[in-house]
Amino acid sequence: MVPLNVQPTYLCPLCKAPLCAGEATMVCPKGHGFDRAKEGYINLLPVQKKRSKDPGDNKEMMKARRLFLESGAYQKLSDRLGELVLGLPVKPNRILDLGCGEGYYTHRLQQGLAKAGIQPQFYGLDISRAALKSAAKRYQQIHFCVASSFETPFETAFFDLIMRIYAPSKAEELKRLVKPGGYLLTASAGPMHHFAVKKRIYDTPRLHEDKEEQIDGFELVSSERLQWQLDMDTPELILAFLEMTPYAWKFTPEARRQLASEPFSCELDFRINLQRRML
Repeated sequence: MVPLNVQPTYLCPLCKAPLCAGEATMVCPKGHGFDRAKEGYINLLPVQKKRSKDPGDNKEMMKARRLFLESGAYQKLSDRLGELVLGLPVKPNRILDLGCGEGYYTHRLQQGLAKAGIQPQFYGLDISRAALKSAAKRYQQIHFCVASSFETPFETAFFDLIMRIYAPSKAEELKRLVKPGGYLLTASAGPMHHFAVKKRIYDTPRLHEDKEEQIDGFELVSSERLQWQLDMDTPELILAFLEMTPYAWKFTPEARRQLASEPFSCELDFRINLQRRML
């Protein structure tokens, strides 16, 4: 594991100068200061750059996500991502989980690499303060920051690997962050993902678009689909699963109760792309 005394490296979100770490505050040469929360994360999303008072997933959504993920329902995805990282020809020294949420995938990748004797510095970034409050409290060996995935507080070519699961981002920012020869590992929805949920909402549900994402400045190393059927038989797990989907708001309270009243089976379908930053 990364020692606790290893200081994270960030840029000031206001002037882009390096931030110097103190015990409770990080300050840039121009005097812009950012406090470290008691849980351990640092908030690098200035008020003037927020689109809402408290952007990202709220506390209730985070609780549902944690309950669902800790059930092991998505462990196959986590395991496959770990296998791909372990298979890289060069072991990464710095890894960013972009849009890390409550830190489930970040932590599991860190654990998997540690078992193989690989101990890079891990960073997790998310726009949700509620998510990172939970993540930083539980996973103290990972550097977590609240920031936008479109304008991250890191130096150019800072990371050997970025993992991005669903999170929105800009191609230009990804290209800037990954060092030449480094990797971008992404997971997104495949064609059949959550189709059983869609059938509860739409008369004629459509498949997700399936694409091997190609980002300028990267070359595609591999692209694959990971599919399995998820069977859920407890109301708590079914409702937590629904809360994780982008369709939760389409369900009335009565429709939610009906969905959770009996075992529910749903398709999981992920498109996993591994891309290499061109030299």
